[in-house]
Amino acid sequence: MENILKTIEEKHLIKKGEIVAVACSGGADSMALLHKLKSLEADLGAEIIAVTIDHSIRQAGATDATFVEDFCKQNKIRCYKFKVDVPKLAMAKAISLESAGREARYGIFDALLKKGVANRIAIAHHEQDQAETILLHLFRGAGLSGVRGMEFKKDEHYIRPLLNTTKKEIFNYLKDNNLEYVEDETNAENIYTRNFLRNEIFPLLTKKWPNVTNALINFSKSVTEDDDYINDNLNDSALLINENTAQIPLSYFMYSNAVINRIIFKAFHAIGVGVDIERKHVEAIKDLACKENGKKINLPLGVIAHKEYEYLTLTRKKFTNETFYAELKCGETIVPHFGKIIVKRVKDYIQKSGVLYIDAKKLPKGAMWRFRKESDFIEKFGGGTKKLKSFLIDKKIPQRERDILPVLAFGNEIFAVAGVEISEKVKVEDGVKSALKIEVYKQ
Repeated sequence: MENILKTIEEKHLIKKGEIVAVACSGGADSMALLHKLKSLEADLGAEIIAVTIDHSIRQAGATDATFVEDFCKQNKIRCYKFKVDVPKLAMAKAISLESAGREARYGIFDALLKKGVANRIAIAHHEQDQAETILLHLFRGAGLSGVRGMEFKKDEHYIRPLLNTTKKEIFNYLKDNNLEYVEDETNAENIYTRNFLRNEIFPLLTKKWPNVTNALINFSKSVTEDDDYINDNLNDSALLINENTAQIPLSYFMYSNAVINRIIFKAFHAIGVGVDIERKHVEAIKDLACKENGKKINLPLGVIAHKEYEYLTLTRKKFTNETFYAELKCGETIVPHFGKIIVKRVKDYIQKSGVLYIDAKKLPKGAMWRFRKESDFIEKFGGGTKKLKSFLIDKKIPQRERDILPVLAFGNEIFAVAGVEISEKVKVEDGVKSALKIEVYKQ
């Protein structure tokens, strides 16, 4: 493990003055990483802390977390201990324990980063982990982007200083420094995909080809060079991305598979999905792009793909039939799953996309913000009454947004659809001294 400092410097993994949290389970790999980084604190000019998580999967999970906590106390390392109910999360989201555990861990890590408790999260993936990951991605039908393996640095905040360190080097380090560690008994359970690969497949491969780990890693390096070249020349400027949604223009699906496949993977990564996506899911999205408008498919990790007008949209949101009512007032109104509405009384009317102006004097007393109902109707701006459902279709509002779009209503009559249009009945006439300005900010 003597090459770790060189790796950190060459890959620019840690900057002076940063706080680096080591994700530590108490196992051999993470204990070696925690101890080594702590010994390098002065050279790095950084503070090393620890994060340990009991996933509530194993009875020994709490004991292992306490083991890490005690080690940190003895070695004057700041330690943060968490407990999460991964089986409950897996059941609620209908995902595997592996996926739920990863989601729970990274949720905690992201929170620590957001709160400024740490600037980097150090993960103890090593050379054999890298080889296993490459092979897993191959078996799952991943393209070049999948088999390039794990990066030394991901999203700037996640680092893997041990990626070019062998398992043998780790065990030698533990022995040389008299470091204890805990054994996770579930590592022997081959019901888990990675365990099966590690315990059953890799020993056979190594017996036949002793250099298989290095061969896979070298293959990954070659793939990474090719993939980087293609991505650098990828024209995806029309891809629309926000925190929970990625929209791919349908025109992109006329590109070659080498291009559209990468754009689809980029869309997944944009909404925080970087695992459990296989070739079959990419093909399903391409098939959906050829279907009629309004069709959708369910994908792993709660992702839903929608065919909507000129876009193929990926979203991770799952909306419920939640009740929402709010009085019309000046100021900010939070709308569940949507964002917020800001209402101001103004004298100047500057026309801007998504901004509405209404004459409050024309509104019936008691008009309120709410979500749409089946029997709603609106008198269109310019005249003519229409069912709200048909009105939203005419306005090309995506189906996934219709049930969470706030409307200003009295009874079943709609006087404004936030961010879309107002009713003819509340339009601002010439000579009106003031009006209500309605702006929306989607989350």
